[in-house]
Amino acid sequence: MWKPTTIFNEQFIEIGVDTLIGPDVSLSAGMVPGQECITYPVVSIGDRCLIGRGSGIVGHFSIEIGNDVWTGHHVYITDQNHGYEDLTKPISQQSQPERAVKIGDGSWLGYGTVVLPGVTIGKHVVIGANSVVTRDIPDYSVAVGSPAKVIKQYIDGEWKSL
Repeated sequence: MWKPTTIFNEQFIEIGVDTLIGPDVSLSAGMVPGQECITYPVVSIGDRCLIGRGSGIVGHFSIEIGNDVWTGHHVYITDQNHGYEDLTKPISQQSQPERAVKIGDGSWLGYGTVVLPGVTIGKHVVIGANSVVTRDIPDYSVAVGSPAKVIKQYIDGEWKSL
């Protein structure tokens, strides 16, 4: 049984059939309970997904997780970052730009992966443990590191090291 740490604005969150969400996972749409969001759904998790223990999915605009996506424990996915343009204001009072995130069908995000705003991870992608995904990752790839870089890709019927 799923025991969430936090769930905010569940009316803006969709979870597909046969999806398993591990214990201590935080799911939120917006920053505070009762916030009216401008998109629907804000967070969408497809069918037959597995979200690992202690993970956090924090959406403000659009996070779309495809079907058959699995994550390791302690994965963090967000579509919002903090602005830091005005040095006279605390970061908490500055703009918080939002950019959609999409994770393609059949992908796997290893333990401790962080997915940052504006990223599209293609279908059937493997992200190595403790990677930080800061830019798009193409279909049928393996990416690792901080920032994550593609090290292998399935091209023309075979795996090619990059």
